[in-house]
Amino acid sequence: MSTRLMVAALVYPMVQAVMFGAGLIIALWLRPDVSAQLTIPIVVLSTAIASVPAAWVIAPRMMARYRRVGVKARP
Repeated sequence: MSTRLMVAALVYPMVQAVMFGAGLIIALWLRPDVSAQLTIPIVVLSTAIASVPAAWVIAPRMMARYRRVGVKARP
């Protein structure tokens, strides 16, 4: 198992929790007349799927000692 996969597995629940909270607030705010029995499972499934690539992108940034944005490496 690669280090990136292990870090992504650790980051995934946190990313999913944040995305779920934001998605639930948006879903209940936009459609309060629709039953929560319909909207909550949709939010759970969509955030569970969307959190995988997000955690995969965040994992190398968590492992980086320094993150330089816009700075070119010296030759």
